[in-house]
Amino acid sequence: MYFIKKEYENTLEVKQSKFIAHLVPYAHYETLLQKLKQEHPKARHFVTAYRYLNEYDQIVEHSSDDGEPSGTSGKPSLMVLQGHELINTAVITVRYFGGTKLGTGGLVRAYSDAVNLVTEKADLYEYKKELSKKIIFNYSDVRFIEYECKEFAVTVSHKEFDTEVSYTVTASEENMKKFLTKTARVATVTAV
Repeated sequence: MYFIKKEYENTLEVKQSKFIAHLVPYAHYETLLQKLKQEHPKARHFVTAYRYLNEYDQIVEHSSDDGEPSGTSGKPSLMVLQGHELINTAVITVRYFGGTKLGTGGLVRAYSDAVNLVTEKADLYEYKKELSKKIIFNYSDVRFIEYECKEFAVTVSHKEFDTEVSYTVTASEENMKKFLTKTARVATVTAV
């Protein structure tokens, strides 16, 4: 599975109709949709599709035709996201009608092509499930822990300095396991 880290945009023109596809991380989906509706008041349709992982690691999917004939726009857009194995990603395609009807097959092709083109522009990153842990250790081991965090691509999201030091750390399952093994002699792991 893959995800993106920033927004991408691409425009496709078919028989004077414009299809402006925006590929965006799911966390920015709602905000971008509102922004696009304000920026494009004369656009006819705002077709959407998204896929994200919920807290139970289940893929949640949704698509909307936004007034286009049923099944001709949202579903084909979603199928492109599925085909590229994208998660935590949304696509919004802004359509300006050019005066020529495309028919159902033409709409399916146009929306699929628009989403494919913007996806081809995007940098895709492989999704790896991440774990968060809280570790507690002595002040004297801060440099060692910091070094091992860098070595195993572990992100420190929170630091607390009291009688002991505690870090909340996040990493892929594989890297977390290696990191905890390496730091086991100096750090105690507790629940986050």
